[in-house]
Amino acid sequence: MAKMTSLQDLFVKELRDMYDAEKQISKTLPKLAKATSSDELRSAFEEHQQQTLQQIERLEQAFEELDSPAKGTRCHGMAGIIEEGSALLDEGADGPVLDAGLIASAQKVEHYEIASYGTLITFAKTLGHQEIAELLGESLNEEKEADERLTELAENRTNLDAMSAARARSAGGTS
Repeated sequence: MAKMTSLQDLFVKELRDMYDAEKQISKTLPKLAKATSSDELRSAFEEHQQQTLQQIERLEQAFEELDSPAKGTRCHGMAGIIEEGSALLDEGADGPVLDAGLIASAQKVEHYEIASYGTLITFAKTLGHQEIAELLGESLNEEKEADERLTELAENRTNLDAMSAARARSAGGTS
């Protein structure tokens, strides 16, 4: 890897990191959609999958603007978040409890993306890449909206269902 000597070098490095992160997410969202028992949550994951593919395209546009190859550098942060969330699938949770865990995992992903896109936008503006900043701003807004939707699902339904399921099990019920 070449030595980073400028903000431009750091910007490209961080774009590559985000490109890989989005690629990892695009492979993970279908697994989450399949694992959930909630139609609303499944729909949220499926819709965000489509947005993620658009975000990958925007990153590719950014690389094109920079006359730099669109390639990723392994995003170890996202890999760790995804690995942690995937472990949940092996821990025996199901139904609303699993759904609550999937939302928690997905929100960790969203918060990582929000922080990353915010940083990339700041770098782009500082470097005079206004068009790239606007492209990345679209992705940032989508990530914030996805996070808000997950929060609404958790607070208004999933967490309450998970709590009810746990109470029913501890009371000897079957749900």
